[in-house]
Amino acid sequence: MPLLAVCLGTFMLLVDVTIVSVALPRMTDSLDASFSALQWVVDVYVLVLAALLMALGSLSDLAGARRVYLIGLTVFACASLACGLAGSSEVLIAARGVQGLGAAAMFATNTALLASNYQGRDRGVAFGMWGAVNGAAAAAGPILGGLLTEHLNWRWIFLVNLPVAVVALYVGARYLAKSPTRRDRRLDLPGTVGFTLAATLVVFALIHAGEEGWGADSTLALLGGSALALLAFVLVERRRRDPMLDLGLMRTPSFAALMGGAVVFSAAAFANLVFVSVWAQSVLGFGPVKAGLILMPFSAMSFVAAGLAGRFLAAVPPQYPIGGGLLLIGVGSFLEMSLTGSSGWTALLAGFLVAGVGVGIASPILASAALAAAPADRAGMAGGAANTFRQLGFALGIPAVGTLLSGVVASELRDSGLFTDSGEAAELVTGGRSEAVLAAVPEGARQAAGRTVENAYAAGLDQVFLAGGVVAVVAGAMVLLLVRPSAPQPEGASPRPAEDALPKGHVAAG
Repeated sequence: MPLLAVCLGTFMLLVDVTIVSVALPRMTDSLDASFSALQWVVDVYVLVLAALLMALGSLSDLAGARRVYLIGLTVFACASLACGLAGSSEVLIAARGVQGLGAAAMFATNTALLASNYQGRDRGVAFGMWGAVNGAAAAAGPILGGLLTEHLNWRWIFLVNLPVAVVALYVGARYLAKSPTRRDRRLDLPGTVGFTLAATLVVFALIHAGEEGWGADSTLALLGGSALALLAFVLVERRRRDPMLDLGLMRTPSFAALMGGAVVFSAAAFANLVFVSVWAQSVLGFGPVKAGLILMPFSAMSFVAAGLAGRFLAAVPPQYPIGGGLLLIGVGSFLEMSLTGSSGWTALLAGFLVAGVGVGIASPILASAALAAAPADRAGMAGGAANTFRQLGFALGIPAVGTLLSGVVASELRDSGLFTDSGEAAELVTGGRSEAVLAAVPEGARQAAGRTVENAYAAGLDQVFLAGGVVAVVAGAMVLLLVRPSAPQPEGASPRPAEDALPKGHVAAG
């Protein structure tokens, strides 16, 4: 029953990362949302999740993992209700941010709850089941979102969380054992504020650059503010007795390369899928269910490859599966560049399969490699940092992909001369509202305008795949060159194993 309580919460929070992607066109029509609002609906959830993950992990040490988990579950459920009832894009974005707060509280406490509720052989089984739920959630998100959106309403992708959350709350309150607390730890509030501010401002800058351009004063101001917040974070962390992130870890080449690889891993592998789903519905005319199904080869291949990697690559030095996985993600992205205006979804199939293998072999090893690259007394912090940087990569990837895609589409539409305001038309097209753009074109030019839109979106996605492939290959090479099986202990570090270190089964599952 404790495993059920944890897995229900984990499944919900991970499904909500991807379930939104296939519903975006229906959301934008229903709420008359802009392209920047569309990006924020996806991004603010992951951004809050990434920014608060390590801080809420520290809070759970102080207040108890069980209490923090149940409070996070309650916040997540209330925010899901607010998302489902939202009458405007602004309310939906705000509710998604609160939903991310609840998700961070749940995700930060998962491993501690399983470790405290199970011992011996049962603990390994529990972590294995939890890892399987992680993989199933990633695969189920687009399909579940498509079914709910097409046969009910996009609001049900959030409202469906309510009965699941009620069951999880009841089971958790009744069966989860009371968690130990550690009063010797302190919550790093200044570090949390600095990290959150730096990440939020850079996401704002990426989205704003797509609207106003990289040279705009407002874009430069946002980038400068992010840099100042990051500098403040670094200065604060260097002086804290209990920092959220020990920056000394970043001086270890293996650990620094792994964190860079974690960011690129999520950005290159997953950020483009949101816009592939929009392309399938807006350009190819697919319904939400079919749009979700075209992502299944990628999800299925990554799921199968992850299972095989966990079994057969456990003894292989981590730089090879992680670096090789990133290289395969890059190759898959390059294969997806064959997209043209007349292409069907099968043009992406080969790239999906290759990238899926890369995701599958790299994902199970990232967390365990981060633990191996850090001193034993920083094992928990290293694992939390790996999860944080992975989520941060997705949060940064969405606006980066959106800005690049929108810029290419605007250029293509402008060159055609068929659209009065190519910038506004590009925003509508990339946001999934191609029909509204074509309806404003004179009837005699509508067929040519339709072909232009198809070609423009394909050209934009090709550039996205090119950029993703390049950064994935560079990151893969960096991991292969810098990561080593284990890092040397810094002077003065305790050689003893961490008392609260997690079992190997958990590390592979994560």
